[in-house]
Amino acid sequence: MDRYPEIRDLQMLLALSQRKHFTRAAADCGISQPAFSARIHQLEQQLGVPVVRRGNKFLGFTPEGDLVLRWARKILTDAEGMRQDIEIARDDLRGVLAVGVVPTALPYAAAVSTSLRARYEHLTIQIQSLTSSQINLALHDFSIDAGITYRDEKELGTLRFEDIYQEHYVLLSPLHLAPRKKGRASWAEAAKLPLCLLSKDMRFRQIVDEVFQVAGVSPEPVMETNAFTAAMVQVTNGSAATIAPQKLVDSLFLDQNSVSLALDNPVVEKTIGLATLDHEPALPAIDALRAVVGVST
Repeated sequence: MDRYPEIRDLQMLLALSQRKHFTRAAADCGISQPAFSARIHQLEQQLGVPVVRRGNKFLGFTPEGDLVLRWARKILTDAEGMRQDIEIARDDLRGVLAVGVVPTALPYAAAVSTSLRARYEHLTIQIQSLTSSQINLALHDFSIDAGITYRDEKELGTLRFEDIYQEHYVLLSPLHLAPRKKGRASWAEAAKLPLCLLSKDMRFRQIVDEVFQVAGVSPEPVMETNAFTAAMVQVTNGSAATIAPQKLVDSLFLDQNSVSLALDNPVVEKTIGLATLDHEPALPAIDALRAVVGVST
């Protein structure tokens, strides 16, 4: 029996990893659940290893299945690259570009997506809000195509990283809590306020904590969250202040009861950039993304 799986079988395996449910994955692939299960079983016979852990319902993948799934993503990515190369030669790039984005860069990523869609109207951009660690893992297992994330040598490892912009920080506060109505504020002043900060597993929070440490202060947050939206609500309802990137604040419509003060003493900036696998040839959609964000291809 031929031991090389077909592209169609790999696509079904990927659908199963996304849906984690045989019937739903089968529906996504446009076939019946029994036919879907038979194809997965046939794939296991071809490879000579169990791929799926079975019970009354989908229980996940075996260790061998995880390995097969990683290769399936790579093979399908390469196949998609070939298809896109042909299409871009006709100036008609189609398909899906999956981009993992750290929460602080989501407004920037949304603007980039708009520009990319204006150039390639048939290209679908999927933006996923992920931590920098999640972006690293997702790139290496081919579940996303690119990441907009922090330059961090520990996280990036062997990834290709291209600088996009420098992130600067502001104190965003209800007017009645702010040290002043306009101008600048020190990190020490910010530490004295009731703060709503991102959770400690987020790279942005780790940066903020490092700066507070350099400033010699130890704030005691009144709330922690993994979403900036919740922090912004605390500001608008007057309950707490927060630390935010300038670009994120620039994308908001602040009311007259909120104040944005640039943070100094110390002045801090961190690099946000485009992270991709160092793989040639690159997916044409990634090259198109590079062109839009202004980095070299």
